[in-house]
Amino acid sequence: MILVCGMILDAILGEPRVIWSRITHPAILMGQVIGWCDRTFNAGHYRRVKGTIVMAVLCIAAYFLGKGIAAVPTATLDVLIIAALLAQKSLVQHVRAVADALRLSVGDARMTVAMIVGRDTAQMDQSSVARSAIESASENLSDGVIAPAFWFAVGGLPGLLVYKITNTADSMIGYRTPRHADFGWAAARFDDLLNLVPARFTALMIWVVTNRTHARAILVEAPRHRSPNAGWPEAAMAHGLDIALSGPRSYEGKMQDFPYVNHDGARDLTPCDIDRAVTVLWRTWGLALLCAAITTIF
Repeated sequence: MILVCGMILDAILGEPRVIWSRITHPAILMGQVIGWCDRTFNAGHYRRVKGTIVMAVLCIAAYFLGKGIAAVPTATLDVLIIAALLAQKSLVQHVRAVADALRLSVGDARMTVAMIVGRDTAQMDQSSVARSAIESASENLSDGVIAPAFWFAVGGLPGLLVYKITNTADSMIGYRTPRHADFGWAAARFDDLLNLVPARFTALMIWVVTNRTHARAILVEAPRHRSPNAGWPEAAMAHGLDIALSGPRSYEGKMQDFPYVNHDGARDLTPCDIDRAVTVLWRTWGLALLCAAITTIF
């Protein structure tokens, strides 16, 4: 019941500024710690070893912090932490903001979508903007909502905090860049491991709440994605909405010729397609809430 309450509280409140303007958000605290580790230890030789040790220490610390908080004899604190570390409402708000901006102009939409994607946005047309927003919605539904809820269900607060510190580390240092290819290796690999089941569970739930066809196509296309996990919710969303996702895009001025997911789906995307994706976000969240309630009963 704690997880159910936390999910509902997050869906209602999201990240209220009245609170987080006064105290530091837990995810930001995690980011500050990881940033300090990056500045302090990511230098010299044996960077992969150093990065692995850093991740081990961070995960052990997160685990015991979770155990300590869980020992406090009140469920209210647990609910508040869950709500703070889930991102359903904030995800919906960010994705919907792209649709709203796109209805005004492509220029406005490019600036808005740049807040949630890492690719180049300056030359995007309407379809590229919409596609980027929907891809971000799919991936972050798994990373920001389903996976943390899953790991709380499996391991309580310790499981949730270990997942969040790992996912935050991956988003900060888990890149194949000259600076982070070695130091962030452990963060990226552990994040892949922790998202292995939640990503596929997310794809299954998207499949259930959409048209429930093309299961074979999802199973075939998802493993072809450049990410071992993001391809699953993305493929499920692409087939559920009958649109083409992924495809060519630019990073740091270099065009990358990625294949389309659901190659035969619609490619001329509009703000209405983003709205449809937001509907899927809420339906999937509702199914996840039902699953959480069922696990509480049994």
